[in-house]
Amino acid sequence: MQQITGKTKLLGVIGHPIEHSLSPVMHNAAIAQMGVDYVYLPFPIKTADLGVAIAAFAAIGVQGFSVTIPHKQAILSLLSEVSAIAKLTGAVNTVWRTEQGWSGTNTDVEGFVAPLQALNRDWSQTTPVILGHGGAARAVVVGCTQLGCNEIHIVGRNVQKLSQFQQSWMNALLPVTINIHRWEELPELLPQADLVVNSTPVGMYPHVEQSPLDAAAMQLLRPDAIAYDLIYTPNPTQFLQQAKEQGAVAIDGLEMLVQQGATALKIWVEQTPPVDIMRRSLQQHLGLLT
Repeated sequence: MQQITGKTKLLGVIGHPIEHSLSPVMHNAAIAQMGVDYVYLPFPIKTADLGVAIAAFAAIGVQGFSVTIPHKQAILSLLSEVSAIAKLTGAVNTVWRTEQGWSGTNTDVEGFVAPLQALNRDWSQTTPVILGHGGAARAVVVGCTQLGCNEIHIVGRNVQKLSQFQQSWMNALLPVTINIHRWEELPELLPQADLVVNSTPVGMYPHVEQSPLDAAAMQLLRPDAIAYDLIYTPNPTQFLQQAKEQGAVAIDGLEMLVQQGATALKIWVEQTPPVDIMRRSLQQHLGLLT
């Protein structure tokens, strides 16, 4: 077991709630394998405490941290430097310390795209439907654009937030059309969807029995469609269980978590991390290895 001393460098993840996070499992497994003197800790930080917490991180010498719900957009105003992909996404999930202050980027885009690139699909002919309009949905929009999708459909319950979401892309000059829809329009959208992405927290621990789509809506999903849940615990989610019953290709958030985490860890420790160890540690933790 790794010996933690006064020289051990601090990494972590901030969010609220944070107790469900599996990031410490995979990062500490990779750190142990790499033999570097770091430790990765979960920090439960409420929205109102974000500024104070980040200042405290600087004071105690935290080297870098991951950012999850609900801080991915709010963290932007506290950073001295933001990468081009994070600016485009409008959300940050990875932060590291520099002489100038905190720098941030978004490795969620890379993580999201990784398992889709392994599939043999013509993405220019793919119709993605994204459930939700938060920071995670923004990474999905950029990822779908990178894959070559021409049109993206965003579905949400809050009409004002949907409109703001669409407006926020106006100056981004993305080569893609972003259409927004109210939740009531799902019955018309789902039969033509090739890719349905859940970017909402619905179905996340502790509300594991919930799904963003009810049974009637799920039956509209085509058998050759891809159902992608960004949630990775529970595994599988209710949403993916329903999708599998429909015959859809199911992708959970585990590979996205692994790939975005590996990119982040490389930034922090300046070494290529063992991706297979990160993936295996999560599968083992979740009891997915036979």
